[in-house]
Amino acid sequence: MAELITVARPYAEAVFSLASEERRLDAWLEALELLAAMVNNPDVANAVTNPKHTAEEIEALFLDVLGERADNEVKRFVAMLIENSRLMLLPEIAKQYAALKAEAEGAIEARVQSAYPLTDGQAAELVATLSKRYGKSVRLDVKVDPELIGGARVLVGDDVIDASVRGKLYALAASLKN
Repeated sequence: MAELITVARPYAEAVFSLASEERRLDAWLEALELLAAMVNNPDVANAVTNPKHTAEEIEALFLDVLGERADNEVKRFVAMLIENSRLMLLPEIAKQYAALKAEAEGAIEARVQSAYPLTDGQAAELVATLSKRYGKSVRLDVKVDPELIGGARVLVGDDVIDASVRGKLYALAASLKN
């Protein structure tokens, strides 16, 4: 996974730089999210990785779906990813681009895995705590993961705050082994 992140980072940074210069951060985010959703579709992923399809056919497929969102820069970006066999990086590129955009806007994204759905009060309290800790506004992306047993796990950039029962059990098991 680290390799995927490392390979996608220069693409995300280049697109972010271009979008910043053109003052089109939202338009690029929309295009990248749509492209990423396409690649996440199993049928499209199979078509992209199938050697029977030419680069031109794959490019036409992507540009047809993008429609008017495919300006010249987006078209060149898609063509470059196809040429370099990097289309499958689009979900990670979109994720990193979104993080760069949020950071530029003075916000950070916190990915929360919770054993149970968060109430509005819990979400507000978590946002307030994280905002105070990081000094930025926080956007929560909450996913329910019953395997955590209880509590939550929060990822903010490279920071991991594991307050889950499962995490505490793993830590206890590790300490007992030592």
